[in-house]
Amino acid sequence: MSHWLLPCLLALATSACVSTPTDRPESVAIDQRTTRDTSLGQAVTPAVAAHPGKTGIRLLADPLDAFATWMRLVRAAERSVDLQYYIWADDVSGTLMLAALREAAERGVRVRLLLDDLGTRGMDAELAALDRREHIEVRLFNPFALRGELRWLGFLTDFTRANRRMHDKVLIADNQVAIVGGRNISDTYFGTSRERLFVDLDVLATGPVVDEISSRFDRFWASPSAWPVTRLVTDPPAELSRATPSPTAQRYRSALARTDLDEALTGGKNTMVWVPATLVGDEPEKGLGIPLAREDLLTWQLREVLDTPVRSLDVVSSFFVPTPTVTRTLVALAERGVRVRVLTNSLDATDMPPAHAGYARYRRDLLDGGVELYEMRRSAGGNERDDAFARSATTLHAKAVVVDTHTVFLGSYNVDPRSVHLNTELGLVIESPLLAGRVETLFDEQIPLGVYELRLEDGSIQWLEHTAGGRIIRHDKDPAAGPLKRGAVFLFSLLPIEWLL
Repeated sequence: MSHWLLPCLLALATSACVSTPTDRPESVAIDQRTTRDTSLGQAVTPAVAAHPGKTGIRLLADPLDAFATWMRLVRAAERSVDLQYYIWADDVSGTLMLAALREAAERGVRVRLLLDDLGTRGMDAELAALDRREHIEVRLFNPFALRGELRWLGFLTDFTRANRRMHDKVLIADNQVAIVGGRNISDTYFGTSRERLFVDLDVLATGPVVDEISSRFDRFWASPSAWPVTRLVTDPPAELSRATPSPTAQRYRSALARTDLDEALTGGKNTMVWVPATLVGDEPEKGLGIPLAREDLLTWQLREVLDTPVRSLDVVSSFFVPTPTVTRTLVALAERGVRVRVLTNSLDATDMPPAHAGYARYRRDLLDGGVELYEMRRSAGGNERDDAFARSATTLHAKAVVVDTHTVFLGSYNVDPRSVHLNTELGLVIESPLLAGRVETLFDEQIPLGVYELRLEDGSIQWLEHTAGGRIIRHDKDPAAGPLKRGAVFLFSLLPIEWLL
């Protein structure tokens, strides 16, 4: 690069820093009462009326079922589809889903798509083309002023803002049914990628809580952080990609053909459970670093809604960086006789070694204090059951907290400083022994052959690998990670970056 080019680019990036959009069209969620006559409204209204004040919940654990449910909701929508996602990949699932949104708009359905700009790499022209279609509007949250390969410069010129991201994952159809959880839009989250499977959990929800989710979406849609894509993208509009025939596309179409969503919504097979549920989530101002009242933060809301564990606390977190405060809290619970179990990724399974470095420094204190630690293996060899937590080449991406086998939190929030201080997050706190029990069985039945169980023996951490034949293989250092990855974690552990993790 020429000696004068980088300074010019930095000057350009600084002068082009994103401010506040002032000429966006205003819009709000369609009144839930006016969509009861839609097919989705007619499907769920009788059950909603029969369970006043409660939420219909269905757990979406299987990745292909999650994809099929998402697609069926978009195809069934008649008035509106609102979407809020952290990552939208330009792969087979992303292409099929964009096509579904385009087709919905062609039916006259209003589509509002809000994406975190960090997760839209390579999608500028396609998103701009989608936005130019009638009935569709696309906005980018905390966008980068420079596009394409130069977007990284935004971290140099506007790091404080660019480092804050919208981590939410939401789909709302006709303001009647919603999906909330941890999955982004990518083949890696829907079980078809050959490289990696991110094991995750979503929740299908209906009832009054959907209107609350829509109101929260409106606040993000109208926030100063949400920019119309056409204000940022100057590339010529591109034609929307179409998924070419492939084994991956066929797997998605087969899953779509066999989904039983209609029966679930109307009370048939695999029906929803009706339980009290509370929406928790950060307000959009967090994305700009604006100080918020504590009641506007997910972490405070969780403290208010979740009871103090008496018997058990199970934590599932893809990135687990407990900090001294959380470590002391978990150890104190264990010392009071509460069984505390944590499931996170092993070093071999994680896709974020810096976060693992932030976790590793607390393992010894947690184990010494009576906390049980389990780490997901990258390969769950020998386990042939057809469930999302028993597939090979896995990385844990789910986030859940279960208290006393009664109350469960499911959403986008990891137990780490980034989720607490930097990202916006959301989820549902659900009072359901049935659903809480299903998550707990991950520890008791589905997980053992797919994890390492950590033990503290003679002052040293041991990783216990349980095999299908009943053998236990012991490791005295992070298994299967290799010296380079272990060395990288060691170097990250020396840096004062825990607040970023």
